[in-house]
Amino acid sequence: MTADLAMMPAHELVKLFKARKASPVEAAKAALARIDAFNGQLNAFQHLDPDTAMRQARASEKRWKKGGKRFSDIDGVPITIKDMVLTKGMPTRMGSLATDPDGPFNVDAPVAQRLREAGTVLLGKTTSPEYGWKGVTDSKLYGATHNPWKIGRTPGGSSGGGTAAEAVGMGNLAIGTDGAGSVRIPCSFSGIFGLKPTQARVPLWPVSAQGTLSHVGPMTRTVRDAAMMMNVIARPDPRDPYGRPDDAEDYLKGFDKGVKGLRIAYSPHLGFVEREKIDRDVAVAVEQAVKVFKTLGARIVEDSPDFMGMDPRKVLNAHWQSNVALLLNNFSPEKRELMDPGLLKAAEYGVNLGQEAVVTAIHQRQAISAIMNQFMAKYDLLLTPTMPMTAFAVNENAAWGGDGVDIGWTPFTLTFNLTRQPAATIPCGLDREGMPIGLQIVGGHARDALVLRAAAAYERVRPIPAPPMAHQI
Repeated sequence: MTADLAMMPAHELVKLFKARKASPVEAAKAALARIDAFNGQLNAFQHLDPDTAMRQARASEKRWKKGGKRFSDIDGVPITIKDMVLTKGMPTRMGSLATDPDGPFNVDAPVAQRLREAGTVLLGKTTSPEYGWKGVTDSKLYGATHNPWKIGRTPGGSSGGGTAAEAVGMGNLAIGTDGAGSVRIPCSFSGIFGLKPTQARVPLWPVSAQGTLSHVGPMTRTVRDAAMMMNVIARPDPRDPYGRPDDAEDYLKGFDKGVKGLRIAYSPHLGFVEREKIDRDVAVAVEQAVKVFKTLGARIVEDSPDFMGMDPRKVLNAHWQSNVALLLNNFSPEKRELMDPGLLKAAEYGVNLGQEAVVTAIHQRQAISAIMNQFMAKYDLLLTPTMPMTAFAVNENAAWGGDGVDIGWTPFTLTFNLTRQPAATIPCGLDREGMPIGLQIVGGHARDALVLRAAAAYERVRPIPAPPMAHQI
């Protein structure tokens, strides 16, 4: 039983806790055993704290034994948090040699605080590239993280440590951040579910270097687990300057209603992605997934937004590179010498953009957001590929070559960081090499619960598979 607990969905795990058929201590031991077995190959963690995890598990076990005294519906569930998220008592290095290894690490970001208050068992911090600057997970500080579906391939990024860990049971739940796709890219490449919520629905503090492009979201092996996490983490915090009022949304309400009668747009290229840049295996798998929604009773319309000649890739790059330039102003020349050369090059591009280009990008972001608002007024949801390709080799920075500073190779994800809409990815097949493919499900503003409901409907027909590595214990 113990070996199975690590791969068990969190919602099933807590049922066992309630029935006294398993305990948080057993679940924590199972997750730590998998970390011992797999982390040497995957390099998914930047920090582990088994002693604290076991102490938290024992405290949770006492609460479950008291009956009804648990802190939340995910009390006692093992969880991991990305290195980009401040976590009290654990180092937050931002994947960078330029950060102080001695801290102080004495405060929780809102999401870490909520999870601590919920009684989850924090196993450790997962790897990220330096300041989350790219869509893969490697850094001078930690080296490269590998994909559990195939060693030597990237898990994606920048939340790739969390997705690699989650896919093989090194934790039952995971938290990532997403500034241009950093939850959805690695969830797609690693074959798990991930949600980028509506901007500020999960409060973000400290303010990210990428401003309102950045989001915090759950990464899980089932959709229901993500909904349970949202019930904990999607609550306001006054430290987030863009924080939303508490709407007390229950993300499990109506969760099983399905998609019958919903009007859903399907856009294979989102109106601007060159078709030749979308892998054939990806296109076929996404089309098949769309057909599943049709069989479930949704009304599918192939349609794409018209961005009036604006390219979201160029708009995102301008925001991103100028923000990186601003971030690096905080570091001395000596500290910069420790940093990833690609990050330095991105900052150089940002410095050279010029005021007109930055202001133009700001206005175009507003225009693109307005266009998407009008487009979503016609539909309940939008379906696209998550990524145009599957996982490529580690230590590469972009599947389309170049210097890697242009992040236009992830066009489907970055668009919805610009618009701040909720967007999820769910596995929808494997390519000819056995690597996962993701389907992106996008909702209108604040329709996160509908995105989860639609993903759950698809999952019931096409359950999420585990990588072969997960069964090697």
